[in-house]
Amino acid sequence: MNDDLRVQAALEALYTFDYGSELEELRALYAKGLDLQWIAMRDLPWEQETDRTAFARSFSLGGIPIDETHFWTTLSADTRWEVARRGTALMLSNFLHGEQGALMVASQLVNAVPHLDGKLYAATQTLDEARHVEVFAKYIERLDHVFPITPALKQLLDRTLQSGNWMWKCVGMQIVVEGLALYVFRDMRENARDPLLRQLLTYVSRDEARHTAYGIKYLSAVLPSLSESERAELEDFAFEASRMLIDSRSGASLGDAFLQIWRDSGIDPMDVGTALSQDREKLDAAIAKRGGRIGPVSGFVVPTLRRIGLLSERNAAQFRKMFDELQIGTRRADGTRGNPLDGLIDLPDDLEAWASEGVPV
Repeated sequence: MNDDLRVQAALEALYTFDYGSELEELRALYAKGLDLQWIAMRDLPWEQETDRTAFARSFSLGGIPIDETHFWTTLSADTRWEVARRGTALMLSNFLHGEQGALMVASQLVNAVPHLDGKLYAATQTLDEARHVEVFAKYIERLDHVFPITPALKQLLDRTLQSGNWMWKCVGMQIVVEGLALYVFRDMRENARDPLLRQLLTYVSRDEARHTAYGIKYLSAVLPSLSESERAELEDFAFEASRMLIDSRSGASLGDAFLQIWRDSGIDPMDVGTALSQDREKLDAAIAKRGGRIGPVSGFVVPTLRRIGLLSERNAAQFRKMFDELQIGTRRADGTRGNPLDGLIDLPDDLEAWASEGVPV
């Protein structure tokens, strides 16, 4: 077997012989997880043909609504479909790989967490993640093939799996990876024109909302018991996990794969860059109409860390420096860039309602 497929992930398994409920919020989340199970091959309209024109209209390039540019309209319908289907397969492939990582981490949490309520909920999440792996693999098959995992995402999943500390696993997966997934899936769902993809993302987003809520509720309950040094180590891991997550979405391997998709579709990537720069004003207006490009790390992960108490002044300074170095932030009226730490949004109180916003229940 390829060594890249092996991860040494031994950890301490904990029994608990107290079968009463110690963390009622987690027990309630467990009950909700049981109540909201769905079956991927039964509950989604797989028999429905993909409307290629509608699908291509909803294609986004890293959050840039390229479908609203003059350049996109000059391409033939077949070319737009080729770029959209393969580009979407590329983006969803890394979410598929992330779901497999989440499947393995959730199963570890069943062993590692010290409270029965936490074990029971992690068992429902393990089933959720198995379903997500199944459904994304099936959907990508309709579009193209599964693309390789980006090195930065693989590194983050490996680090989370290898940790012997269940709280590190919870931060790496429930807060960072699941937080990104919830934010991006909801955004994709809002713009999707393919009914199957839209319904798929609605179901998955509702699951992800519970997964993130588990991390928030559980960590909020146990973090006050940590020593100052233990909390600092957890903060540092949260920052490092966030940095790796940004790298996984903007790294060279992902960018090279996108460029190859353009080439395979008969388009010179240089022409794409030139055309997008010419449509800058239109793109800026379209992005503003969609609420701006806040990004999942600054728009969701960091506010979540603040909610649970893992954004100290020291840790915030690390994020501020990283955002400045990577030029991540909002564009001010005078052309300068604002740091996301200057105006963090408040995390929604009801994540499941936020994930389902605008969708009939």
